[in-house]
Amino acid sequence: MPFRIVVQKTLRAILTVLLLVTAVFIVLRLSGDPASALLGAETEQDVLEALRQKLGVNRSIPEQYIAFLGEIAQGHFGRSYLDRRDALETVMERVPRTLLLMGVTMVVALAIGIPAGIAAALSQGRWLDRGIMMLAVAGFCLPGFVIAILLILLLSVTWGLLPTTGYGTAKHLVLPVITMATHETAVFARYTRSAMLQVLSQPYMRTALAKGLPWPRAVRRHALPNTAIPLVTIGGFFVGSMIAGAVITESIFAWPGVGRLFVTSVALRDLPVVQVIIMLAGISMVVTNLTVDLLYGWLDPRIGALLAKRMKGTDR
Repeated sequence: MPFRIVVQKTLRAILTVLLLVTAVFIVLRLSGDPASALLGAETEQDVLEALRQKLGVNRSIPEQYIAFLGEIAQGHFGRSYLDRRDALETVMERVPRTLLLMGVTMVVALAIGIPAGIAAALSQGRWLDRGIMMLAVAGFCLPGFVIAILLILLLSVTWGLLPTTGYGTAKHLVLPVITMATHETAVFARYTRSAMLQVLSQPYMRTALAKGLPWPRAVRRHALPNTAIPLVTIGGFFVGSMIAGAVITESIFAWPGVGRLFVTSVALRDLPVVQVIIMLAGISMVVTNLTVDLLYGWLDPRIGALLAKRMKGTDR
């Protein structure tokens, strides 16, 4: 992919993050009074006003926003309203636990979803294809909290095999990972099957088979590499879905990660912590989508050439 396109996409990503930060800042300031949330609405007005002044929320939104941008420019992201700790530090100490949960979920979803989708495509119309797609539809449609409750009732309450809450051992990972991986595995299975069927119907596959290339080798050499491009497309959606799933899953299983911290901070109106979490989530999604765009040009040089051609046309 041409360097100019890379720079252009990077600048757009930075602008997207800036717009996200601005929108989050304004919405959070308009959604309620953090002083009342921390002390209670029955607290005397002079006490509330003193706390607002201490937190800096007694000023107008434009003034708060300018001060906020100035702090970010200096590398400061505010302090938690609850314990006055650095907001970024408070969030970052939870990040490894959430990354562990998301990383294991990703490995499970890819290891099961992609082979299942390939198997379904190669046995199109047969019982294996129907069975895999029935499970995929069920896994896609069931909400995460329903799956979590069913797992708790079956594996914890009824059989007593796994803990329902906490963090620290491999057993604590099982239920949260299954809850999150069920939906993601179903998505990968369905997309892989669809992409694989589309590739198998292409003329180059028929040509390879007509030339005497064995079916397994034709699938391995031609079908699988071309299936990768549609799968890369859902990479950006995958990250967003995982972040949303982590918020629900961590809350249900009391997993001490960023998702649970987010729910607690929203309830207590801890605006600096909420801002940092949303900012990190937005940056993660923007970086992921930027990476996906760059991978397009690497996996299929024709895409990069087409983008370069369009840019030349725009210059004219």
